[in-house]
Amino acid sequence: MIPLPHDSLVFKLAGGDTIPCTTDAVNFQIAGDGAGLVDAELLRNAAAAVLHFFHKEHHRTSVSVEEFSSALEKVLHGFGLTFVTAGSPLTIEAPRIAEADLCSLVMEGMELLFFHRLREELRRQLGPAPGIVRFRGLRDCVKHLAGAKRWSPRCQTLSDQIVDYLRGSLSSERVLKPCGLVVV
Repeated sequence: MIPLPHDSLVFKLAGGDTIPCTTDAVNFQIAGDGAGLVDAELLRNAAAAVLHFFHKEHHRTSVSVEEFSSALEKVLHGFGLTFVTAGSPLTIEAPRIAEADLCSLVMEGMELLFFHRLREELRRQLGPAPGIVRFRGLRDCVKHLAGAKRWSPRCQTLSDQIVDYLRGSLSSERVLKPCGLVVV
């Protein structure tokens, strides 16, 4: 028997056939309103994580397509995506995305006031229970707060602080359903 590559599993098909497959060879067919929301790279990375889970964590060399799909669905659900797998193709229900501009929260040289306004904006965005809260304009916001024309180590530190603050604030808020956080 030929040994399988380290990044592959044997997929058991519904008809009883088996095929060795790597995550690169797995094709996804996505339809529905949310199809444009799923990045191909995200799917590849999620599929690689599921393959790793079965192969390395559970020491399995084969898995049914249904098991793999179910595990992949759970992983992607963690990103705020809801899947309907009853038929073919896979259909994604688009999550409601609440969006805010970080630059609109900046007041000249007021870093401490910024964090207070950021927390209030997060609470406001969480009010209607979205699936994802997206804050955009991080780079420009940080440069403005730091008074920098070019990105510097101070900018990177401040950027990390803003993202950490948002993560901490989101985890401390009482939300009705799981909510993803995107900061770009």
